[in-house]
Amino acid sequence: MRKTWAQKLDNGREPKVVRLEKTFAGIPAGARMLVSTPREVDGLLKKIPEGRFVAPEELRRKLAAKHGADATCPVSTGIFLRIASEAAWEELQAGKDPSEVTPFWRSVQLGSPLARKLSCGEAFVRKMQRAEG
Repeated sequence: MRKTWAQKLDNGREPKVVRLEKTFAGIPAGARMLVSTPREVDGLLKKIPEGRFVAPEELRRKLAAKHGADATCPVSTGIFLRIASEAAWEELQAGKDPSEVTPFWRSVQLGSPLARKLSCGEAFVRKMQRAEG
């Protein structure tokens, strides 16, 4: 049976910092790169104040600083941002109010590949961003 997005939030892993042997996703060889977790990304999204937009690049910088790393993996962070977004959408579909779920729209860029993939659709992200100013 397929896991729900909420189940994917808790993958049982801990954040880890690895030293890159070769350049990866624009991060140079020798750099210390953080591989975060879906739950950690979700927690950071919950701290974004209403009406504020925090680009995924800024999320990655904050995560890297928290763990003493030079950078955060953009690939896994993008995946984890989607997991957190889809889990929140599941909660909204179950009847929760937007004020009770992870405010993923505060970090999803309109027009991005992520925005186009989300089950909620880009129109929902736009609506929520506009509602918050």
